[in-house]
Amino acid sequence: MTRTDPGLTYLKGVTTLELISEKCIGCGSCAIVCPHRVFVIEGKKARITDRDRCIECGACSRNCPVAAIKVDAGVGCASAIIYSWLTGNEPSCDCEDGSSCC
Repeated sequence: MTRTDPGLTYLKGVTTLELISEKCIGCGSCAIVCPHRVFVIEGKKARITDRDRCIECGACSRNCPVAAIKVDAGVGCASAIIYSWLTGNEPSCDCEDGSSCC
């Protein structure tokens, strides 16, 4: 079953998320902990439903018992937005050129 919600799309084509399906044991931890439902378990393996939904929080990689998921958690705008949710401050992803990257 694929769960989709277009409102959860983050940024197109920028995530560092990688699933190494050969290592996956189908435990489902990634699907359980992902706040944006990026993973589903099909045929005893995880599958990425929509890479652009990933906010690079790192919950999936930290909970994968066989290191089948790689993601640069806490980088860029995803980290800034999560930090702003937690603190109530405006997001800042330290864009030095003055552009609005978030």
